[in-house]
Amino acid sequence: MKKYIQHTLLSLAALPMAISLALAAEPKLQPQTPETTYIGGGGSTLANVEMYQSTDPKAPPMTKAEFDAARQIYFDRCAGCHGVLRKGATGKPLLPGDMQKLGTESLKVFVHYGTPGGMPGFGTANEMSEKQIEVMARYIQQPPPQPPEWGMKEMRASWKVLVPVDKRPKKQMNTLDLPNLFSVTLRDSGEVALIDGNSKQIVAVLKTGFAVHISRFSKSGRYLYTTGRDGLINLIDLWMETPQTVATIRTGSDARSIDTSKYKGYDDKVAIAGTYWPPAYVLMDGFTLEPWKVMSTRGYTYDEQEYHPEPRVASIVSSHIKPEFVVNVKETGKVLLVNYADIKNLKTTEIEAERFLHDGGWDSSKRYFLVAANMRDTVSVVDTKEGKLAANVKVGVKPHPGRGANWNDTQYGPVWATGHLGDETIAVIGTDPAKHKANAWKVVRSLKNHGNGSLFIKTHPKSKNLWVDAALSPDDEAQQSVSVFDLRNLDKPAQVINLAKLAGIAKARVTHPEYNKAGDEVWFSVWGPKNGESAIVVMDDKTRMLKAVIKDKRLVTPTGKFNVYNTQHDVY
Repeated sequence: MKKYIQHTLLSLAALPMAISLALAAEPKLQPQTPETTYIGGGGSTLANVEMYQSTDPKAPPMTKAEFDAARQIYFDRCAGCHGVLRKGATGKPLLPGDMQKLGTESLKVFVHYGTPGGMPGFGTANEMSEKQIEVMARYIQQPPPQPPEWGMKEMRASWKVLVPVDKRPKKQMNTLDLPNLFSVTLRDSGEVALIDGNSKQIVAVLKTGFAVHISRFSKSGRYLYTTGRDGLINLIDLWMETPQTVATIRTGSDARSIDTSKYKGYDDKVAIAGTYWPPAYVLMDGFTLEPWKVMSTRGYTYDEQEYHPEPRVASIVSSHIKPEFVVNVKETGKVLLVNYADIKNLKTTEIEAERFLHDGGWDSSKRYFLVAANMRDTVSVVDTKEGKLAANVKVGVKPHPGRGANWNDTQYGPVWATGHLGDETIAVIGTDPAKHKANAWKVVRSLKNHGNGSLFIKTHPKSKNLWVDAALSPDDEAQQSVSVFDLRNLDKPAQVINLAKLAGIAKARVTHPEYNKAGDEVWFSVWGPKNGESAIVVMDDKTRMLKAVIKDKRLVTPTGKFNVYNTQHDVY
């Protein structure tokens, strides 16, 4: 591997200065491998959609067969970082004119070896053949094909109510302890597993859309909503004797976010989903998924005031203090507070935050929403009570908090924390401007994780521990392990525990800590290859000792895990 890296760096150094300016001028991110498509690539249904082939006489020629093959690879592996229209976000823009200046041979080097800035080496990882790499190098010199739009007509055609509301149970028909149920994403099988948090047994495995990105539960805790990289939403009724899907809809071709109304009086009534393509959000009936209104997010960037054709909806959360959804738009850097009290006369507050918004979570008061602008190394803080930006906080390289973690720091009062993709730091931010004004919206501590490439960080109001993964670290030991910090003594180095070894799995990434309802267990995914072994590891939070290993042939590439109670109430 070292030879490959050295070869890459030498090759890059020998390329024209234009290459450096076009592709290499970004914060460093750890190399990725085929298994790390969580952030960057993978599985978009756009790969199989017929698109018009535009040709540029200045670009190398391509047959239709070559174009179709390259298009499929691009949407499977590249679009998540570089964008559907190649405008860039987590990855650099791939504009045809710039790519033509670089030329086919130079581009082949990048595709084969990757870049120090984090692009995976598809050749060195044996993800692409030499022929495929050559075709991709020609493809990105051609104008990007635009996928078909997806509007209300298409949504309604896809909408299915499998079990009408009046045919559903009037009470819970099973004996499950629903507040302690977990929804587990089985990424590569297109399923979710429902696991009983008490018995550790799989209750059901349900077919969903491909690569579910998130599970959200309704305010009542009865309904589970999932969405992911094919834009399909599943509505699952947990009250049924065996939980099952009762409605579905496809809101677009690619998606990452969904939530439901949580403000008093609107319990379960309104659902919202955000899409990557077309860039939009959709308001729906929370009980049936009937689409009510679709709102485009295309528009102008907040800073340069330039039109952007693809501002993707990265994350959505539901406010507890107003009938509002917090909608985070990646490319324009805007946070939208969408008031759902009157869908017909929709009122939206547009807040200028920072570009390339990704994921985030509430502070402990649930007034302030903290969201990572990962390509700007910033966490934006939105005051949802006042409807304005409270602060932009500079943190480490490419923050990726998931929902983040809240606790009452012994020295600085209430804080929220994020890990980073691009370095080993954990940024701890003060969140109490009322009683701890001097610490508010500042990084008051910088902790050291056991590696870079952190995807998720988590604690619990009843816990004295902070758990942090490093799933995208290039180091095998780091990606298999977690750091555990004592919140009572953060000057003490973290304990590092290799959870993959505890699970008896040699090759896997450990990711996504999630607590049970009681806050005395923390669950991790041991994410193995699609055709290999995976597991869920349950750790005793107090003793930090292994409590259980859940193994089952049905647990195919488990990633995100979502406890009903904690997700309902935004406990993290």
